[in-house]
Amino acid sequence: MGCGILRLRTGCGHLGALRAQPLVSLLLTMICLFTYFIYCLTGSCCESAPAIGSFTARQPAGSVRPGSALMDPLPPGESVPRDLLTSGSVQGNLPGLSVSNPSGAPNPRGHNPQERNHLNGTTDIPVPRYGQEPSLGSLSVHNGYGSKKFPQAVIVGVKKGGTRALLEFLRVHPDVRALGAEPHFFDRCYDQGLDWYRNLMPRTLDSQITMEKTPSYFVTMEAPRRIYNMSRDTKLIVVVRNPVTRAISDYTQTLSKTPSLPSFQALAFKNTTTGPIDTTWSAIRIGIYAKHLENWLKYFPLSKFLFVSGERLVSDPAGEMGRVQDFLGLKRVITDKHFYFNETKGFPCLKKPEGSSKPRCLGKSKGRPHPNIDTKVLQRLREFYRPFNMKFYQMTGQNFGWD
Repeated sequence: MGCGILRLRTGCGHLGALRAQPLVSLLLTMICLFTYFIYCLTGSCCESAPAIGSFTARQPAGSVRPGSALMDPLPPGESVPRDLLTSGSVQGNLPGLSVSNPSGAPNPRGHNPQERNHLNGTTDIPVPRYGQEPSLGSLSVHNGYGSKKFPQAVIVGVKKGGTRALLEFLRVHPDVRALGAEPHFFDRCYDQGLDWYRNLMPRTLDSQITMEKTPSYFVTMEAPRRIYNMSRDTKLIVVVRNPVTRAISDYTQTLSKTPSLPSFQALAFKNTTTGPIDTTWSAIRIGIYAKHLENWLKYFPLSKFLFVSGERLVSDPAGEMGRVQDFLGLKRVITDKHFYFNETKGFPCLKKPEGSSKPRCLGKSKGRPHPNIDTKVLQRLREFYRPFNMKFYQMTGQNFGWD
């Protein structure tokens, strides 16, 4: 009898534990889902599963059918035609630099339509049935509050050139909706697929433009081909700045995060200040604008680019924003009435930024004082960049006044 009671009590204990287990599992599942939602809303979950709420499981980049809400899989043998009208090609190599092409990014005019994507082995974006050209307007997910579209315009560069300021200024415009965080889709997260990328975008009305900015695209060899495969009609904005000043600003930002960083001089030269410039250092390499632009012009004509002066964005923000609005086909809403100059920071600030009735300047990192650099080092850098700058002026038809 005692043994029977003991077995009964033991059994009840197990039964209670079994009843408690689903509650614990449910609680843990809810915590994981909540954490996942918060993480993905920041646009940072490159290595995560497909965006929750998308119509399909993750599609590899380049395997979607434009115009289909469910993103039908690619039929065999269909791919985007690679004909491209350009305004001319850049001939010859620039002195002092050799850039390798790890992905073998081709010129579309000699491109095999069945080329496999080097990341996921899929073909490029297919042409819709009945010969319809791919368009951003058809590549969208609709509901009553607008639709999620691929960006019609992308700020592709350059780092420490003024891209954050430009994006913040553009967001004042009522016809611009922009992703706040840098998605890094075309350089780091491409294997997540185009459906994942589109779901990061804010919802827009038909009269509005969707935009994003990731400055590292400009120096990523694969980015032009990938953006071209998304849409050859994408407008590209490049904010450029004196490459010497830009390199120092880049170094200053890194130094603020890594105080033990070697001196600027030690990183800029291979041996001493008398040795050659080290073009493998990203702070130096980014400023060779002509070489990077040469890669982009294999895919997009010059008419698809707007080159914004980072210096004029500071000295005359309204004037530069006028050019940007014209390029995007927007009404000139952003004018000098939106800006005031902050003498302390040395940067223009917005009087009434988006979603606020109070004036606001950019973050505290903007206007950070630069370290003192020896004048001989600065002169060496100016001499190094001069031929590249002159080539860049020639390619863009603009003289930025850096020399």
